[in-house]
Amino acid sequence: MTAEISRYTDVKSMQIPVPKMPCIWFHWKTWGTKLSKLIMTPMQVRGKERIVAALDIGYKINHLEVHKKESDHILGNIYIGKVKNIAENIRAAFVEIQDGIMCYYSMDEKGTPYFVNQKKNRQLKPGDELLVQVIREGMRGKLPCVSCDLNLSGRYIVITAVPEPLGFSGKLKAEEKRRLRELLLPVLPEDAGVIVRTNSREAKEEEILEEFQKLYGELQEIREKARTRTCFSLLRESMPEYMQVLQNVYTKELEEIITDNRILYEQIRKYLEFYTIDEKKLRFYEDPLLPLSRLYALESAIKEALSEKIWLKSGGFLVIQQTEAFVSIDVNSGKCTGKKEVQETFRKINMEAAKEIARQLRLRNLSGMILIDFINLKHTEDKEALMHFLQSCLNEDPIRGNVVDITKLNIVEVTRKKIRKSLAEELQEQE
Repeated sequence: MTAEISRYTDVKSMQIPVPKMPCIWFHWKTWGTKLSKLIMTPMQVRGKERIVAALDIGYKINHLEVHKKESDHILGNIYIGKVKNIAENIRAAFVEIQDGIMCYYSMDEKGTPYFVNQKKNRQLKPGDELLVQVIREGMRGKLPCVSCDLNLSGRYIVITAVPEPLGFSGKLKAEEKRRLRELLLPVLPEDAGVIVRTNSREAKEEEILEEFQKLYGELQEIREKARTRTCFSLLRESMPEYMQVLQNVYTKELEEIITDNRILYEQIRKYLEFYTIDEKKLRFYEDPLLPLSRLYALESAIKEALSEKIWLKSGGFLVIQQTEAFVSIDVNSGKCTGKKEVQETFRKINMEAAKEIARQLRLRNLSGMILIDFINLKHTEDKEALMHFLQSCLNEDPIRGNVVDITKLNIVEVTRKKIRKSLAEELQEQE
C-alpha cells in the first residue's frame, strides 16, 4: 500500500535520492516522463452502480467516462434503417433505425447511400431502406446522427465504406507514413477506404495486414447480410462503451491498466491477447482497506468535472458553463497577486489556464462551440503565443479540437468534435 499511496508524495521535498526510493511510481527509468495509467472499476455514482474508466496522466485524471453495466447505447451500431421523411430545405432525411428511434441523416455527406431495397435510380425517397451507422449520440435535444459511410475501427486501422485515398493519423511522423503507405497501398481495395491509426507505429506489419483483412472481410459480410435481413435489423453492435476506451488510448504511452473487478480483468485480458498487446500492462488490484476508486480519488474527479469553478495553482480560476448553444469559459486572476509587471502576470495565468482548459474539455467531454474569455493581453505576440500553446494542448486530446479565431472582443473561439454526450449530460440521463 505504501507504494500506491506514494503517488501523491511531493518528491522534491524528500531528502532521499529518487533512484533509491522504494517506490514503483518514481522508478528512475520513468523519471521526467508523464506516467499514463488506465483505471477501470465498478463504483457507486450518485447512488447507482456504474463502471468508471479514467485515464491518469502525470498523476492527474485527464479523461473520465461513467457507464452503465448493461448499456443501451447505440453509438457505432450498424442498422438497416428506413427513411421516414425528407426535409429538402435543410438537405436532411430522418431515418428510423429501430421502432421509435429516429435519427438525422445529412444528404450532403460524401458517401453514396447504400440502398437495401430495389430502386430504379439513386434518388433518396421516403420508404427507402438504407445501411446506416450511428456516428453521434443524441444530445441537447438533438436527434442521433447516422451516416452511410460505415466505419469499422480496429486497433491499428479504420476501414471506411466510402473509397478514399489512404488516410493517416496526424500524430504519425512523415517516415512512419511513408513506411505504412508502402505496406497498405498494394492491398487498398477499390470499394473501401483505409485510415491508419497512431497505434500502428508500434505494430508489426503482419499484425496490421491481418487486422485489415479482418475488418475488410467484416465490411463485406455486413453488405451481404443487408441484402437478406429485414428493416430495423441490427447488423453490427459496437463493443461495450467502457471497453472502447482501450481502442482509443495510445498503447506506447500507457504504463498500466488497473482494475479490481474479475469480470473486467478477463474482458481486458482477452482484448490484450487478441491484439497481442503485452499483458504485463494489466494489473489486478487487491486491497480491502483502500478501494481502487479511493486510491485514485475518482469521486473527487467526478465532482471536479461537474463543478463550475476550477482553481489554478497561480491563484486564478476558471468558470466553466455549458449552455444549449455553446460552452463558455471565463479566466479570472482571482487570488493571484504577482509582483512582476501586470501583463507578464496575466500572460502566465493565461498560459496555465490554457493547459487546464484543454484538460477540462477532455475530462468533461465538452464539445461543439467553445468560447473562452482569457484575461486581456495588450501585446499581439503574447496573444499569438497563447493561441499556439492552446492548440498544442488541444492536440494531445484524441478527439480533434481546433482554435478557430480570436474576436475583436478578445473572445477565443474553439471547436471540439461532437461524438458523445458530455459527462454532465450522461450522468443526468442515467438518473
